[in-house]
Amino acid sequence: MFSRFEWMMALRYLRARRQEGFISVIALFSFLGIGLGVATLIIVMSVMNGFRAELLDRILGMNGHYEVRAPENGLLTDYEPLVERLSVVRDVVRVTPIVEGQVMAAAGKQASGSLVRGMSGEQLRKLTVLASSVPPGALDKFDRGEGILLGYRLARSLGIRTGDRIKLISPNGTSTAFGTVPRVKTYEIAGLFDTGMYEYDSGYIYMPLGEAQKYFKLGDGVTALEVFATDPDRALAIRADIINAVNVRAFIYDWQQSRASFFNALEVERNVMFLILTLIILVAAFNIISSLIMLVKDKGRAVAILRTMGATRGMIMRVFFIAGASIGVTGTLFGFLLGIGFCANIDGIKRLIEGLTGAELFSAEIYFLSNLPAKVDPSEVTVVVIMALVISLAATIYPSWRAARLDPVEALRYE
Repeated sequence: MFSRFEWMMALRYLRARRQEGFISVIALFSFLGIGLGVATLIIVMSVMNGFRAELLDRILGMNGHYEVRAPENGLLTDYEPLVERLSVVRDVVRVTPIVEGQVMAAAGKQASGSLVRGMSGEQLRKLTVLASSVPPGALDKFDRGEGILLGYRLARSLGIRTGDRIKLISPNGTSTAFGTVPRVKTYEIAGLFDTGMYEYDSGYIYMPLGEAQKYFKLGDGVTALEVFATDPDRALAIRADIINAVNVRAFIYDWQQSRASFFNALEVERNVMFLILTLIILVAAFNIISSLIMLVKDKGRAVAILRTMGATRGMIMRVFFIAGASIGVTGTLFGFLLGIGFCANIDGIKRLIEGLTGAELFSAEIYFLSNLPAKVDPSEVTVVVIMALVISLAATIYPSWRAARLDPVEALRYE
């Protein structure tokens, strides 16, 4: 499609001479702009994908895909038949009865608000995100009802560790002639868990189901049933079956409803970041246009001589098209390699920058996760690369057309 002569002329025009150095500098900035734009898009989209996937995996690893919750201030009593009906719904893998309640956790002079979740030891072991971070001995003690499990960040804030005792204070106490007396009970800490999510590690306490029912005085009732399906997407397809299986008065929430604002905010942020970062590539494309227009004006005499020697308008257009496209293609390739390499080593780069600056770049208190995830989506990377190539190639069309339309007579009249 392009002759050897056209390649030779295009590459010669891109090489800097002393009087043409400014044009080559602009071409260099165009190359860097497109490369950094592509790399930034790949990195940001990969981090957003990894952030969403990691959060989804951890949140749904700790909570059910559906939650059948008792009405406000109510209980689900005689729930075994309901568990059996939900268990036979297609794609449902297990149903977990739980007890939830807000408490004040205190140790020594420290105190912190916490959420107690009561469940059986058998069901707790199926929460792999949590169970994998707890020593087996702690799970055995939990099974026997000899202790509770605590998030390690909560334990650190209270200044306690495994084997110590913690005081739990419930605001729903006992009514007396002198008013309501808060319910207070002390428990031994069987073990600490580390889920990698700040929200759970700093505010959750797991208690054996029977002990939680006694502590909150619920009798044999529970506050909710958590329904786990084979995967999150299939869970949304069985909503009607879940509703039909629940023949008691209860609230039913799927995982999207319970975390709707959070995941919607992530999606909006992801789309806005894509739009904003695309502007970097557009700015670099305008640099290509300006550098080629300046190159055309600077090479006007040379183009006119080539035309008088028999070069066609098509040849001239292809020469300048190759010159501009070379910047866009090499810049896109550079950005692709930089972005993929950055994503592959993102944690090491993060630790290096934190070591050099002394600042924490990825705070668990803000971003919920303890590490910086990155998940490269091949389809998204393909879209970014194609978009960068199309924009950079389109930017070369007008300057190349201007060069091809140059009149040799006008260009050489005053030479």
